[in-house]
Amino acid sequence: MSQLDDRTLEQLDAERERIKQEHLIPHDRRAPSTARGVHHVALICSDVERTVRFYQDVLGFPLTEMFENRDYKGSTHFFFDIGNGNALAFFDLPGLDLGPYAEVLGGHHHLAISMPPDQWQAARDRLEAAGVETAHVSGSSVYFRDPDGVRLEIISDPLGEMYGNPVF
Repeated sequence: MSQLDDRTLEQLDAERERIKQEHLIPHDRRAPSTARGVHHVALICSDVERTVRFYQDVLGFPLTEMFENRDYKGSTHFFFDIGNGNALAFFDLPGLDLGPYAEVLGGHHHLAISMPPDQWQAARDRLEAAGVETAHVSGSSVYFRDPDGVRLEIISDPLGEMYGNPVF
């Protein structure tokens, strides 16, 4: 539930529509992206093995590589396959007194990962069996937090689509 009054919500809607009209180029006239895709998204964890167990055993994302972080001696840099040549990476940063996950401006809100419906349901079942608190939204999204509090979403909608709307 929003904490904003109706007038403020109307102003925000109008501003969103203005930005959309000014900047959203129709798909058939849009230039191709200069990027090839996501190489990896890197997050921080507090416990390497617990993270591996969660992402590989509960979510079904195979661990693909693990080595010492080149930027921080003693830190482990490791990767999971999240499909289509994309990777989810983690660092642990031993010796640093890091606080718990916090949502901040410029920070991570959530990472949404698409899964085929049968795999989505199996992952949802494993999350529930593992006692992970979930929130189910719109019949195709499940939101939850990883062991360090990172907000994640698994979504059964195909890549490039969200709730029946094209987003690509």
